Amino acid sequence: MFWLLLLLLAWVFAGTACTRLCLAAVRAAALDTPAATPDQERALTLYEAAFLSGGPARVADVTLVSMARQRRLLLAHTGWATVVDPRGHDEIEQSVIGAIGPEGQSRIAPVRARAAGAEAVRRLADRLVRAGLAVPDDAGTSVGAAVRQVRAAALAVAALGVSALLLPVPTEAPRLLVGLWFALPLTLALSCLLIARFEVHPYTRWASPAGQRLLGALVRRPAGDERSFLTSVAVRGIRAIGEPELRAAFTHRDQPWRE
Repeated sequence: MFWLLLLLLAWVFAGTACTRLCLAAVRAAALDTPAATPDQERALTLYEAAFLSGGPARVADVTLVSMARQRRLLLAHTGWATVVDPRGHDEIEQSVIGAIGPEGQSRIAPVRARAAGAEAVRRLADRLVRAGLAVPDDAGTSVGAAVRQVRAAALAVAALGVSALLLPVPTEAPRLLVGLWFALPLTLALSCLLIARFEVHPYTRWASPAGQRLLGALVRRPAGDERSFLTSVAVRGIRAIGEPELRAAFTHRDQPWRE
């Protein structure tokens, strides 16, 4: 009756994985509640769009690009940032200037890293989470991880079922019956995957479903040339920069920051 132990393991794998997926889906679904509706009526700021699209690093990018376009920062093609105007117009710009340091010049890569981790960016993230537009830490990734666990459980159940069928079974438990018993936890796992595919929101790393809808409206909304350019950088990242000199400044950043 060793196959019964394998069947028990199959149920443990399938049940644990499916339970985790259900709990993660319930927690994530709380992000898209009617309470967030009032905030969905407004337009996103440039910083908000940057955070929802690419997180803290994208906020640092769009701030650097915006200040460079206004000639308040010099971003050299060699990968150095130089302060021209030390007065930041808001707390995000002040964080970037502070990240460059008192000497007024620094490599762009460490500036991006320090600016992305600044308190001003964390406060921006907290505001977006409270508004229901951003995904709290690990909320979006937990759904994906749970789905991957269910997939692994389905493979494990199938492997255990094959192993049980290869073992000698008593005459009172024919192989067909053994296979049917293992089909139950396999069906549970596959059903959860199917339901998750159609019912669970496609969460991104940063934006909730409400945030994704506002991002879509922002991209479709007509704007002036400069605003449209900065919006493209906020949504698509530095690959949206068409100016060779400005784009070259970012190509010298450290490898982990590449997009």
